Amino acid sequence: MTEVFIYDHVRTPRGRGKKDGSLHEVPSVRLAAKTLEAIRDRNGLDTATVDDIIMGCVDPVMDAGAVIPKAAAFEAGYSTKAPGMQISRFCASGLDAVNFAAGKVAAGSDDIVIAGGVESMSRVGMGMSGGSWYMDPSVNFPAFFMPQGVSADLIATKYGFTRDDVDAYAVESQKRAGAAWEAGYFKKSVVPVKDQNGLVILDRDEHMRPTTDMQSLASLNPSFQMPGEMGGFEAVGIQAHPEIEKINYVHHAGNSSGIVDGAAAVLIGSKAGGQSMNLKPRARIRHFANIGSDPALMLTGPVDVTEKLLARSGMKISDIDLFELNEAFAAVVLRYMQAFEIPHDKINVNGGAIAMGHPLGATGAMILGTVLDELERRDLNTALVTLCIGAGMGTATIIERV
Repeated sequence: MTEVFIYDHVRTPRGRGKKDGSLHEVPSVRLAAKTLEAIRDRNGLDTATVDDIIMGCVDPVMDAGAVIPKAAAFEAGYSTKAPGMQISRFCASGLDAVNFAAGKVAAGSDDIVIAGGVESMSRVGMGMSGGSWYMDPSVNFPAFFMPQGVSADLIATKYGFTRDDVDAYAVESQKRAGAAWEAGYFKKSVVPVKDQNGLVILDRDEHMRPTTDMQSLASLNPSFQMPGEMGGFEAVGIQAHPEIEKINYVHHAGNSSGIVDGAAAVLIGSKAGGQSMNLKPRARIRHFANIGSDPALMLTGPVDVTEKLLARSGMKISDIDLFELNEAFAAVVLRYMQAFEIPHDKINVNGGAIAMGHPLGATGAMILGTVLDELERRDLNTALVTLCIGAGMGTATIIERV
């Protein structure tokens, strides 16, 4: 199989996913186009030679619909020869876009692919695209459907994480993200979003609250107790896991991922594709995998897919220098660290979605780029990137510097 290399990556800052967020007036297609423009301009790309543009978008409706990567290519002034397609695997869509691109390059069908994702959650609300998983009893009964927050609390209950545990993790995420921004760790890869007059709309993640402490989080009520107890979803969780007598509700807005807008793009290619454009590879994609997992716990897929990926790659946890796991909820990361005995100084070292937010379709590509930059900064070699996924799935990718 052809070796697959990462040549570059960029992302927008994450804007608060509300009507008063800085990026609310920027349509999804424009966010995506900003990353395409940056990838092209930074690398001197001849866009007529781009074999495909693949982007994750979880809710591709309204102004995020109609094959948004192709629309973004028009917006960015790309050659009409550059095609595009959108994919969705819920929260892992951006990472799976990278993996799809890697598979096409590895198979020899493509030489240069741009992969990534976009989500404008202030303009297209979560779940706007609908679906039988939420609404059809013939699907959601066997899926033990419940809100993800109730599943996160089920995980915390099953694996023994207290309110203090998840709050302490959230405080550390905020501190790490704030420190990383102050140290300039994201400066290399974050491209400011500008208006049509060239004025900067946003150049920094605006969801962060670096001064968050345990006292401020203690004042927040659990967010998912009402749907769990009054909505009947706790009974669903206990039916799936009868060893649990009652769910301990510990998650709230302060220890869960933030709703934000943003986009990301990763330049993927073969050795020949890179050489044709005088590009220097920064890393290779070694292996990737997907898996289905317990649908009631729902968010433990990263554990299962990491086991699968390591077995297929012939690697061990000790072979991985850094881990990046999307902080959908604090208990997701705590369970992952518990399962593999990973020290906190090797995972999400610059904070994560609890601090900076989770623009659903883009996050996977964003955190891949974040950990690549950190490998280079620390002069380390390998990283594993993974995300939990709605309905009980997991996606993971191993990259290696070159």
